[in-house]
Amino acid sequence: MGETLNIALVGLGTVGAGVIRLVEENAELIARRAGKPIRIAGITARDRAKDRGVDLSPYEWVDDMGEFATREDIDVVVELIGGADGPALTLAKECLSGGKAFVTANKAMVAHHGLDLAQRAEQAGLAFKYEAAVAGGIPVIKGLREGAAANRLSRVYGILNGTCNFILSAMEKTGQDFAEVLAEAQARGFAEADPSFDIDGVDAAHKLSILAALAFGTELDFDGIERSGIRKILSADIAQAAALGYRIRLIGMAELDGSNGDARLFQRVHPYLVPMHHPLAHVEGSTNAVVAEGNFSGRLLFQGAGAGDGPTASAVVADLIDIARGEIGPAFSMPVRELDKVARAETGHRIGKCYLRFEVADRPGVLAEITAAMRDAGVSIESLIQKGRSPDGSVLVAMVTHEGPESAVAATLSALKGSPSLHADPLVVHILGD
Repeated sequence: MGETLNIALVGLGTVGAGVIRLVEENAELIARRAGKPIRIAGITARDRAKDRGVDLSPYEWVDDMGEFATREDIDVVVELIGGADGPALTLAKECLSGGKAFVTANKAMVAHHGLDLAQRAEQAGLAFKYEAAVAGGIPVIKGLREGAAANRLSRVYGILNGTCNFILSAMEKTGQDFAEVLAEAQARGFAEADPSFDIDGVDAAHKLSILAALAFGTELDFDGIERSGIRKILSADIAQAAALGYRIRLIGMAELDGSNGDARLFQRVHPYLVPMHHPLAHVEGSTNAVVAEGNFSGRLLFQGAGAGDGPTASAVVADLIDIARGEIGPAFSMPVRELDKVARAETGHRIGKCYLRFEVADRPGVLAEITAAMRDAGVSIESLIQKGRSPDGSVLVAMVTHEGPESAVAATLSALKGSPSLHADPLVVHILGD
């Protein structure tokens, strides 16, 4: 690595164009902070003719991105094309084998293949960095890997998907149902034409698996995440949550239960009722926020823009500055061989409160049937609301339970499964504890 850090940009979408603008506009400041200039020595993307809102003429275009893995004038390759497998993964392996440091914003690839790539980087003495893969411009990866490095973290959780948070916030403000707000979000560019990865919790799960590995020093386990999205949330749920003193947020939650050889990793992406006094209840729009709880630091809150060209480009260039300074370090806070392989935690024994919503037939005896099933399973009711109707004419019955094991709630739902009194699957929303 010489007196200039020469980089190649692979992918020139919103974030790639943002990186070019940032490197150009803040060139002098970046050079002073990095200790050397950062120069874009090559670029590539699928469509050379596309207008990206930036002048690409000063930069060398390469049709085959694989060339960057072997070119002597390239120090770092920045991958911004996305996808867990395919070209992005091939490029990452080729670059690390070819002696190139690698920076990515690709959370799916890191979640599924991060350990392999981190090990390759360690063996080659190269940097593998991914600050932009989680929570956009929020420096949460650096915060966990460096700022909280001396702490034993007990829990990491937060709002990890801006699309879902935008939808839930809009439902609160407008009283509209999910489908209406989703259509508006798509029209305004806040949601993809196929929003499944966002609204079904896949995107948040990718990010959570990375945060859990960093926080607890455990191996990545994306497949071990219990996942549910926000498709079933009704405006009535939003209103009833507000009446009870809560807001609904899609939360990614990870905890390490036990210690030493008995440790179990709990990971969940699920809608939660968040108490109004909790800082996550006041995170609105497309903002992301992550909470980490350390034994010496206490509660740490990282909050900011979770996506967009500027914030995400800022995270990419922050990684480049670290590399220019010679800061490599292990990608997951410690060498891959030191990461613990832990079993997955069973959820049934977990103690907590939850919100249950049923869409039921409007006839006598239905409420008694539900409460009898709860009684038999040992679920105690703290409050009950029977108010309003769903679009098909069903009566909505909502309850908040007292604290108890999640297995008891599961037993209640199992007993009611197939009941003609229920017009839809019940909604279960856990309540976030302090």
